[in-house]
Amino acid sequence: MAHKAIYFAPLFRSFGLQSFVRNMSTNSKPVLYSYWPSSCSWRVRVALAIKEIEYEIKPTSLLRTVDQHAYTEEYTKVNPMQKVPSLKIDGHTLCDSVAIMHYLEETRPQPALLPQDPVKRAKVREIVELICSGIQPLQNSAVLDHIGKDQSLKWAQHWISRGFQGLEKVLSQSAGKFCVGDELTMADICLVPQVRNARRYKADLTPYATILRLDQKLQQLEAFKATHPSKQPDCPPEFAKK
Repeated sequence: MAHKAIYFAPLFRSFGLQSFVRNMSTNSKPVLYSYWPSSCSWRVRVALAIKEIEYEIKPTSLLRTVDQHAYTEEYTKVNPMQKVPSLKIDGHTLCDSVAIMHYLEETRPQPALLPQDPVKRAKVREIVELICSGIQPLQNSAVLDHIGKDQSLKWAQHWISRGFQGLEKVLSQSAGKFCVGDELTMADICLVPQVRNARRYKADLTPYATILRLDQKLQQLEAFKATHPSKQPDCPPEFAKK
């Protein structure tokens, strides 16, 4: 199924992004293996949208059923970890959302997802790791399946709340308009999907004023709205308006 990233031509024309991407692209569009509720997949969709990269999307379920694509031999050849997202681009296959974002940044540097200032750049990477290594893995579907249905909700709420306590303090010191000052970065791309996860697992977000302010601001941006899980081709109809 073809999927087209949202374009921001008036904003990004000055960077010469379109000609840069044309020079980098191969005969075929990148292919994104994505699962509609996956926060990791959403990160990559947002990054692709911001950088105006057109791509094909292959919905790839994480459910362990015999007819689900993610657990077939075919997908194991794409991603031996049998997780999403995976991105086929420039003749290569990358299988981690953070690695994919860094590759896009290094090969298609404008519009930038990392600040030029080294301290701010390090702060963005810090926030990315706090979310992607310290919070999200503890409440992903594989972990919750292992924990079991009876305990999974409390487990997710505990680790999200514990992570958000620290993240709120970090963001309260680094944030301006966005997570780090006034530049849209990878940190913002990682924050919004994680806040959605928190709501999905009914974590109490009232103590986290900075996180809520940033999330509200970011969700107004077209890159987040257009790539939202509810707008994905594999999103069930009952979730399509949420």
